[in-house]
Amino acid sequence: MMVLPHLPRYSRLAWLMGLYGENYQRISHLLRPADLKPGLYLSQISNGLDLLVEVLEVHAYTLELRLSYRMLDPVTGETEPSAYVRIYLDARQAEVTHCYVGRRWQDLLGLHPTAKVIFGHRLRMNSFLNKWLDYLAGQGHGPGSLKRLESSDSQEPSVACA
Repeated sequence: MMVLPHLPRYSRLAWLMGLYGENYQRISHLLRPADLKPGLYLSQISNGLDLLVEVLEVHAYTLELRLSYRMLDPVTGETEPSAYVRIYLDARQAEVTHCYVGRRWQDLLGLHPTAKVIFGHRLRMNSFLNKWLDYLAGQGHGPGSLKRLESSDSQEPSVACA
């Protein structure tokens, strides 16, 4: 009979904090956020979807941005999927503050969700970001494909197929 070593159990909070740290590592390799200024950026690759990066706010220790594909939801007219990300440069953490993947949070959680429901939703959103960042890097998106858009360069996003 083989005896397995005792593996540590992590609390849900420790798991979420670890996810924030991993998201920071992935987004740092993908975008080099410390180098970004407020504005709109586009990453284009030859065989994939265009990635829009909108840097919303830059502060001394935080950066807020929105990641989305260059496609519009035909029903809402918003880019989809999209994730709003707050990056803590000093703590090396990145968290999704909210995201839009076809539905609003009220539709998913209800109008008065419990703390447990909200926490579970934060875990799902940040797991989504983690997988999406990994996918984007695997497709070839990165600092070399990211170009700042001037207002005359921005094109209307294409409407997603229904």
